[in-house]
Amino acid sequence: MKKRITILDIANELEISRNTVSKVINGTGSVSEQTREKVIQKAAEIGYRQFFAPSSEQENTTTTPLCNKEIALLTHSLIGNSHFCSSLLNSFEKKISSKGYRLSIYTIGDTEIDSFLLPANFNYENTDGIICIELFSRTYSEFLCKQGIPTIFVDTAANISDLNLDSDILYMESHGSVYVMLKELIEKGYRSISFVGDRYNCNSFYERWKGYCDVLNDYHIAVNPSNCILDNDSSPYMDAEWLSKRITALPQLPQVFFCANDFLAISTLKALRKLNYSVPEDILLCGFDNSIESQITEPALSTVNIPSKSMGYIAADMIFSRIEFPDMPYRITYIKTNVIYRESTRYADST
Repeated sequence: MKKRITILDIANELEISRNTVSKVINGTGSVSEQTREKVIQKAAEIGYRQFFAPSSEQENTTTTPLCNKEIALLTHSLIGNSHFCSSLLNSFEKKISSKGYRLSIYTIGDTEIDSFLLPANFNYENTDGIICIELFSRTYSEFLCKQGIPTIFVDTAANISDLNLDSDILYMESHGSVYVMLKELIEKGYRSISFVGDRYNCNSFYERWKGYCDVLNDYHIAVNPSNCILDNDSSPYMDAEWLSKRITALPQLPQVFFCANDFLAISTLKALRKLNYSVPEDILLCGFDNSIESQITEPALSTVNIPSKSMGYIAADMIFSRIEFPDMPYRITYIKTNVIYRESTRYADST
C-alpha cells in the first residue's frame, strides 16, 4: 500500500514548520507568495491527496479540496520534531486523513487566551472537531468547551479535580511510572531525591510530582520542597548558568535529580557539568518522555517512554466517536507508559 502523504511530510521535505504548511494547505494566516508556491509545488510533487484532487496532467497544480471537513489543532506552543507530540500528531493526521478530514493548525497567542477569542481565521463552519495540545490555560480551555464543537485535550492544566471541561481528555500515565522508577532507586539506597520542574505547569507534571511525593512518603522519606527546583515555568530552565546557580543554592546536594521531562534533565546535566559534577558517578539523573535527545546524550538518560504514535491513533478514535455520539459521557483516558533505565542511573545497579 502506498504511504499516505501528510502535512508533516511536506514540512520535512521543505525543512519548514508544520504550521507554515498548514497555513498554505488550509488558506489561513499570512504566508509569503514564494513559500506558498513552494508548498503547493511540493504537495503536488509528492502526492498530497487531501490538497490536490485527481486531475489531468495540465491541471495538476490546481488546488481543489477533496472535502471541507476539518479537525482543528489548537496549541499555545509550536511543537518541534523532538516533542513527544510530534509523533502523536503525525499518526493523528494519518488517521483523520483516511476518513476524509484535513488538519488545520492554529497557534493560540496570549491575546486570544486573555480575551477568550478563537483565532481570527478559525473556520467555524467547516470544523467538525478540535484537538488541543500544549494548551494549559484553565479558563481558555473551559471557553473552548462552550463552542459546541467536539473537543479533545491531550494533557490539561494541573490538578483537574475542579476543572470543568465538557470534553474528552487523553493523558499519558505519569504517576505510576515515576513511582516505579524512584522506588527502584530508593530500594538501592538512594534516599535524597530532588524534583526539577514546575509541578503546576500542566497536569502531567503535577501527576509526576504526586508520584514523587507518594513514593517518598511510602518509604518514610520527608518531602522537602526547599531542596527541589520548582520555579515557575517562565523561569529560564534551559539556561545552564541559571540552573547551576539554583543547584548551588539548594540546602543539600541530592543523590538523585528526577526531572519532569527529558529537556529539563538534559539542561540539568549541562548545569551539573558546569559545577564539575559527573552523571552517574556523582549524581544520578532521570527524565520523562523518552525523547530522541535522551537516547543520544552522554550518558543516555533513564526516562519514561510514552507510546506517542499509538496515542495519536487513540486521539483520532476519541474525536471521531465524539463527533458521532455527541451525548455520550465524557472520558478521561490514560495511556500506559513504561520506565527505561539507562546509563544516567547505572551506578544504582552496584549500590
